[in-house]
Amino acid sequence: MAGRPLGFDRDAALAAAVEQFWRTGYAETTVAMLTKAMGVTPPSLYTAFGDKNRLFEEASENYYRQTCEALERFAEAPTARDAVAQMLDGTARAHTDTATPPGCLMLTEPRLTAQRDDLRRRLRDRLDRGVRDGDLPPDTAVDQLASYLVAVMRGMSGAARDGGTFDELSAIAATALAAFPPRPDVR
Repeated sequence: MAGRPLGFDRDAALAAAVEQFWRTGYAETTVAMLTKAMGVTPPSLYTAFGDKNRLFEEASENYYRQTCEALERFAEAPTARDAVAQMLDGTARAHTDTATPPGCLMLTEPRLTAQRDDLRRRLRDRLDRGVRDGDLPPDTAVDQLASYLVAVMRGMSGAARDGGTFDELSAIAATALAAFPPRPDVR
């Protein structure tokens, strides 16, 4: 027997759950907060998603997939420096977008360490490509540079959550870019 169809839009409910977790963090988010934000009853939440933890996992995976789509677009820039500049500008814009909570769920939520590790790996891969393409010096410490960039983005997220403006976050991005290794042919 197929059962009764859900009486709500699953994608919209997931988006509302992401926003609630983003605003209050996993630990502080209650099922009552989620059902109110999602416009569903507790039985509907449990039927559709299982429990708070499984809802968080699915919602955060959707959020991260969107983050990766943006990162992949930035990675297509002609040089590693251009890719990082676009990524940091996109970070400043996203973290201060008034249509969403400030900051970034993935960069601030303690439960999303694996996603931050994957972000660091993706950055490292793009930086490695920059070394291979000759737009970064051959001795560039790509692991450390990728970790530094994740730390910068986490700092930008925290600054936005504390009320930082786009201009303030852009200044952080510019400072991070000033520390970026120059092209080998520019030295």
